[in-house]
Amino acid sequence: MSYTTQANNLQPFDGTQGPHIIGPKGGKLADFGSFGVRFMIWGAESGGGFSLVEHPIAPRALVAPLHRHSREDEYSYVLEGRMGAQLGEDVVYAETGDLVFKPRHQWHTFWNAGDTPCRILEIISPAGFEHMFDEIAANMTNLTADGVQDMYTRYGFEVDSNSITQLCAEHGLTFGPG
Repeated sequence: MSYTTQANNLQPFDGTQGPHIIGPKGGKLADFGSFGVRFMIWGAESGGGFSLVEHPIAPRALVAPLHRHSREDEYSYVLEGRMGAQLGEDVVYAETGDLVFKPRHQWHTFWNAGDTPCRILEIISPAGFEHMFDEIAANMTNLTADGVQDMYTRYGFEVDSNSITQLCAEHGLTFGPG
């Protein structure tokens, strides 16, 4: 896993600082093997309204078990490839240019449904959940089951770990570092 650090002096962006451009290699990157998180806009920069991350996803990789958020909605915009998602009981497929809405309190997950790389932009609203990805990346070698559960509780995040085997079998996926 590779990981770069981010300055802690983020401020809301109001235009007085000049142009704010994030290039294709810009932003903090956390690489979890089969998928990554590129932090593009932190909640502190948007005044807490939203955060924006990019998820590059390896071919046929499941990003997460079924899970749900109690505090935020997620919007996934497909930049490249084909994304599969389970939203409640429904399975959908999104192609380049499609937007998938994953509302808070709904069980969901997503994956690369193709044999080529997939990249999505994920809008998280309101902001805050991006910090869980940041914490996981920073503490990857020291995470314990109790520590992970504490993190899930702090972020209002619930996971169905038992869903991994079925999702992988049903959709021809792999899960975990690639």
